[in-house]
Amino acid sequence: MRCFIAIDIDDNIRSQIGRVQRKLREMTGLTRPDVKWVDPALIHLTLKFLGEVRDADIAEVCSIVEDVADNHKGFSIDVAGIGTFGTSARVLWAGIESNDTLFALQKDLDERLCEAGWGGDKKQFSGHLTLCRIKNPRAGRILKNMIKDYGDLNLGSFSVDSICVYKSELTSSGPIYTTISRSSLQ
Repeated sequence: MRCFIAIDIDDNIRSQIGRVQRKLREMTGLTRPDVKWVDPALIHLTLKFLGEVRDADIAEVCSIVEDVADNHKGFSIDVAGIGTFGTSARVLWAGIESNDTLFALQKDLDERLCEAGWGGDKKQFSGHLTLCRIKNPRAGRILKNMIKDYGDLNLGSFSVDSICVYKSELTSSGPIYTTISRSSLQ
């Protein structure tokens, strides 16, 4: 099954993200097939994408996540700013303010999973919440230009008290995420 490990965001942040998405959609008129807006109910902070994991290995993944969670305290995350990834703007995101506790948690998780055979990430972790995936270079230019005024936007903060292992099913109507395990932080 296709899996990832993530932190859930709270309803207030989801609401703020939905508001920003609606405003950007209205201002730009961008919809499918140029962009695919992420349903705010599905937005999460991905710590590690595992890809395909054999059913027989899920218990080990969940055990590693639980061990990592047991070694980290709960903390708060500030969500601020909007930006893009890629020179031709392939992803529009809401930023996660620099947070040493989050980076330590993600690094510990990545190292433990790497030791168990789920390769380490090649690129440095960049905490973000994906607002939309951009399919068309013209749409990327429009969004990149539009968000110049959103660099200092503060969407609020939320408390992190657990990390989750999710199963991800890709369907024609969008992804379906199912919680496999939730591990509480100290």
